[in-house]
Amino acid sequence: MPKNLYHIQWKFRDEVRPRFGVMRGREFLMKDNYSFDLNEEEAKISYNNMFKAYIKTFLRMGLTPISLRAETGPIGGNLSHEFQILANTGESTLYYDKELETLDPESLDPDKLQSYYAAVDEQHDDTSCPINKDDLKISKGIEVGHIFYFGTKYSEKLNAFVQDKNGKRVPVHMGSYGIGVSRLVGALIEANHDEKGIKWPKSVAPFKLSVVNLMPDDQNCTTIAEDYYSNFMRQNIDTLFDDRDCSIGKKLSDNDLIGTPFQIVIGKRDISQGLVEVKDRLLDTSEKIKIEDVKRVVLQKLNS
Repeated sequence: MPKNLYHIQWKFRDEVRPRFGVMRGREFLMKDNYSFDLNEEEAKISYNNMFKAYIKTFLRMGLTPISLRAETGPIGGNLSHEFQILANTGESTLYYDKELETLDPESLDPDKLQSYYAAVDEQHDDTSCPINKDDLKISKGIEVGHIFYFGTKYSEKLNAFVQDKNGKRVPVHMGSYGIGVSRLVGALIEANHDEKGIKWPKSVAPFKLSVVNLMPDDQNCTTIAEDYYSNFMRQNIDTLFDDRDCSIGKKLSDNDLIGTPFQIVIGKRDISQGLVEVKDRLLDTSEKIKIEDVKRVVLQKLNS
């Protein structure tokens, strides 16, 4: 002790009204883990470590996580938090301290984080809200994780006893922690999109970069496009190569829809001027860069 075990697997439930694609379906991928400790004090340490890990995980995905004290429900215990990420299309309305929008993943204090005010709409009361209205933010959210400390509720029933340092036989203190992995994919898209399509954060993008050859019949365009693609793939940068025989408009709109963070767009007119267009999908900006500088500039953007 302490012991922390996890697994990631597909689960099934009898969802009465499946909706919103992977957000609420009858089949979903789940990350579960369970902590086992000798006493309540050590179990709270495991709980807070997982609380901190969840916040850091969501922040590194480019999301804004809001942690809320939650009811333990049928699982039991006396401590539980749910994690919601901000998204305009979320099912829940959240009321929370604005400080929760500016967390630094390298200096997280679980006790301080748990002291911030945060509540869903049915738990919020304007008359008893403990923070100033200037500090109160209201947004929509999507639940993506939940953690519980339930003490010895299950270990006693399942005869899960161990010996402590004094040789005393004691039931282990347990916690459970879950993230809806497949649901998180949908939540990421809901939190990062515009009218053109997805805007994948760099940390979770299936492809970091797309090389778009607008004129695959032109030898110069093809040579340059293949050179860029080979260069980035050699550096283990997942790169999407679009050299389809279709209209320029379809290529551009499809790549915006897919949402790779950066696009290298190679066209005959730009090539004749010694230039290539580099698009930043997240910022929705583009710039023309000299052909010989593209590799360096894009690499800098990917690493920034």
